[in-house]
Amino acid sequence: MALVTVTINGYAHTVGCEDGQETHLRAMAAAVDQRVQSVKAVAGQGNEAQLLVLAALMLADELHDMRAEADALRMSRAPEVRLARKLGKLASKAEEIALNLEHP
Repeated sequence: MALVTVTINGYAHTVGCEDGQETHLRAMAAAVDQRVQSVKAVAGQGNEAQLLVLAALMLADELHDMRAEADALRMSRAPEVRLARKLGKLASKAEEIALNLEHP
């Protein structure tokens, strides 16, 4: 396990992560810090807990929107997926028939 020190809102935090995930963890910490700085720019300097809660809510809102977009995309592709499955089943059946004709 690797230990990484990240800085959020000027405070250093040491966090453990799987070996090889250090860069990813630093990027996630930078994203959180970016949201904290955005909150501070709009709402001013609040206490640490309030800033982190608002930053977490911003991230949760972005995640919610992305999941909704992904669900909408999946739903729009549902007919194509069903057709692909049917074609796959038909191809398997055709191969089975061909094998039976070759080796009765």
